[in-house]
Amino acid sequence: MSEADAIARTPEPRTVATLASDLRALGVRPGSTLLVHSSLSSLGWVAGGPVAVVHALLEALEAKGTLVMPAHSGDWSDPAEWQNPPVPEPWWETIRRERPPFDPATAPTRGMGRVAELFRTWPGAVRSGHPLVSFAAFGPNAARVTGDHWPDGDGLGEGSPLARVYELDGDVLLLGVGHGNNTSLHLAECKAGLRPSDAEAFTELGADFADERVGPVGSAKSRLMSQRALVDFGVEWLRSKSPQIAHP
Repeated sequence: MSEADAIARTPEPRTVATLASDLRALGVRPGSTLLVHSSLSSLGWVAGGPVAVVHALLEALEAKGTLVMPAHSGDWSDPAEWQNPPVPEPWWETIRRERPPFDPATAPTRGMGRVAELFRTWPGAVRSGHPLVSFAAFGPNAARVTGDHWPDGDGLGEGSPLARVYELDGDVLLLGVGHGNNTSLHLAECKAGLRPSDAEAFTELGADFADERVGPVGSAKSRLMSQRALVDFGVEWLRSKSPQIAHP
């Protein structure tokens, strides 16, 4: 969506104050640990863009809250597995050999959106060390959430920041995106002992999950839920559906 389109469909500018007010009305808990998946364009035109969105989230959480976002970087995966887009097979070995080592301080996110890309560089934010599915966090629980997340472990399972959010009884906020983007459902897969599913299965699971608050944040239809309740529901849902889910 172009900026002109965003202006045309926004009745008034979204600001830090209006977004924070919407987040509180949706039920964001001060002092909680909050995992956010977001689409900036869905919010309408925002004065300050992604910077204002991060400020609004931190304002709603207050000083004792911890903000978490995915910082995945698929550019550091095996090029033989790339599909969107693929690269020619003769390139694969050159990419593997010449690509700089993953550095949490410099590696950009891929496909996470402008808010998450900004947040990984936020002053005081820390990023986990997994080269493919890292997470960034800011706040009192940031080190606990991001610590000991390495490539030899379970990237999105019990050894991941997702599991630390679960332990902290944190929440998930889908800010203008659906359950197809909800990484916490990968933790449910791990707990259920199943292979990874696709976004279509996650969307279907989310449609059956009723324990969430739905409301507007800016122009975005947004969803707030207990991550623990979602994951526990997801474990049972996935087990019940496992013969019907097409696994890659």
